[in-house]
Amino acid sequence: MTSGRHARGRIQPVSSPPYDIDEVFPPEGARDAQSTQPMPAYAPAAGTVRETAEAPGLHKADGEAGDIARGERRGESEGKGKGKLGGILQGADLGTEITASLVVFLVALPLCIGVAVASGTPAELGIITGVVGGLVVGMTRGSALQVSGPAAGLTALVAETVEAHGIAMLGVIVLMSGLLQIGLGMIRLGRMFQAISIAVVQGMLAGIGLPLMFSQSYPLADAAAPGTAIENILGFPAHVLDTFTSGQTAIAALLGIATVVLSFVWKKAPGPVSRIPAALVAVAIGIVVAALPGVEVKTLQVGDLLSAVQVPGPEQFAGLADPAVLTAVLTFTVIASAESLFTAAAVDRMHDGPRTRYNTELIAQGAGNTVCGILGALPMTAVVARSSANVQAGARTRLSRTLHGLWLLAFALLLPSVLALIPISVLAGVLVHSGWKLLAPEQFPKMWRQDRGEFVVMAITTGTIVATALLEGVLVGLAAGIVLAALRMSRTSIEHRVEGDTAKLVMTGNATFLRLPKVIDALEAVGSAGTPRIRLDLMGVTHLDHACRSQIEEFVAQKRAPGTVRVELLLPDLPGPGPGPGRKPRLGPKLKRRSGPGPSPESPPTSASAPVSAPVSAPVSPSWPPPQPHERSSSGALYDAFYGPSQPGPSAEWYYLDTRPFEGLQDSEDARWRDHQG
Repeated sequence: MTSGRHARGRIQPVSSPPYDIDEVFPPEGARDAQSTQPMPAYAPAAGTVRETAEAPGLHKADGEAGDIARGERRGESEGKGKGKLGGILQGADLGTEITASLVVFLVALPLCIGVAVASGTPAELGIITGVVGGLVVGMTRGSALQVSGPAAGLTALVAETVEAHGIAMLGVIVLMSGLLQIGLGMIRLGRMFQAISIAVVQGMLAGIGLPLMFSQSYPLADAAAPGTAIENILGFPAHVLDTFTSGQTAIAALLGIATVVLSFVWKKAPGPVSRIPAALVAVAIGIVVAALPGVEVKTLQVGDLLSAVQVPGPEQFAGLADPAVLTAVLTFTVIASAESLFTAAAVDRMHDGPRTRYNTELIAQGAGNTVCGILGALPMTAVVARSSANVQAGARTRLSRTLHGLWLLAFALLLPSVLALIPISVLAGVLVHSGWKLLAPEQFPKMWRQDRGEFVVMAITTGTIVATALLEGVLVGLAAGIVLAALRMSRTSIEHRVEGDTAKLVMTGNATFLRLPKVIDALEAVGSAGTPRIRLDLMGVTHLDHACRSQIEEFVAQKRAPGTVRVELLLPDLPGPGPGPGRKPRLGPKLKRRSGPGPSPESPPTSASAPVSAPVSAPVSPSWPPPQPHERSSSGALYDAFYGPSQPGPSAEWYYLDTRPFEGLQDSEDARWRDHQG
């Protein structure tokens, strides 16, 4: 027997198998034919099982279960003989972790403040969320290098919620969202968020980024935004003209524009200077310019961090009876979870360390949002900007992201007066740059070149979010993605022609209700051909749903009823209802195999309504390429012509499964043809 091949029930001109055949297939009468006996276990050949290839019969842990198992083994080996900190720092340098935490702190500080201000909330609430993201989420083992905090992606949603329900209700909404996230993680639905079309994800991010850019263009010039995304976009030309009518607004606008430009070009700075966060440099320049004589730009208004905490009371919890509040809870849960887990997937591609445990990370995000809700702070998600800064700074463990929360807390408690020096236009410039990164305009032509159908889904998602709201846009995008997938899975090829006295219809592909009009047209065409015979060949159909099957059955019944037309219906062996108790028999000619050696005569079933032409009883000759298991015909004759009967016959000397792995091209079509020939 060729190494790495499976015997398929035919006599093999090779040496005896490496085990007792009688153990697997006892002699006649040794056991009941319907009973089963477990096959003995065999050890795989040394060096044949790897992460990327598995021997038959062996299974490796995959998905999150495998990640958890491998993570637990790593945790055990890392923690042996050491304290908890020693286990965390295994393979990492303490100095590098501290340095990385400072870099993340410098990136996070202006973003926390800017997101809070853009959301229409006090700046202190953004810092509180950043602290919770570091000290609570940062200590969990869901994702080692991902950093959480207030995200620009939720800015518009938070602003709408605060405007509609008040800032006091924000804490309850965030609290309930956190509890829902914990529940989703505990029932292991973390990976569910990965089953979303990338076009919907990119469309969602673009739909968040575009309104964010236009809304922040107004505070960039010390002005107030008109309102909705559409109003902000339509009012932008007049806003540009009004900006330079006043000297102070012009200075504020120049500071904001300089911040945006600096954010784009700072990475090209020479040497170690480029490692300093661009946002921090812009904030420093803004503080210096705002301190100059004669400059009167708006600066941040900062209060006491502890006084900003607003614990929800009974009145706020009573607001959960409002359907609009419950809708907001659901929206926060879905968007925050999706953004965090999408970010986790992106961060995993940035480093070669431990992979994210999605369910654990979702529980950690829920715990963080629960704490934020109790404190009345902003919702949190994982943030790409901070996470990438953490990876680029050389962090290897979760210590760096935990320490960054500690630095935020110390700064807010010890140096709150410094925050009052930061111009609002600089923070708006930071968020305009963040909006551009979310928009990612280069992704639209790229998607158009790769897949125009997905481009349409992406554009629909973005446009709907801009025109309505975030949740509505995501739902419409998901619906568009499902429709596109259904249309592509319903690709059906139907050919109909007249050959002599027979009208033939040949159908291949997936026949679903979406293609029902096409199926009906084809059936009407062969029905109106006026021939005494009709042949419906559906052997190439890989899926036939109930709607199409019912239509075909009705057509066959109608044509057979008068008894003047002979109708042949060939159906494939598809999963689904078949002959059995309570099931209807197949309409097509079913070929029966006689038990015992020798050729199997084929006989068609009789029909009371109309005669059915008998199929050819001659043996089927092999053709090339050989059929695959999923291409097996109704009778199995063509398949058996290549590979022998599907069950070992009385003439078979032995029949067993080779446990050795596939090697090289031995499982290719050429090898199968050589086996058949030889």
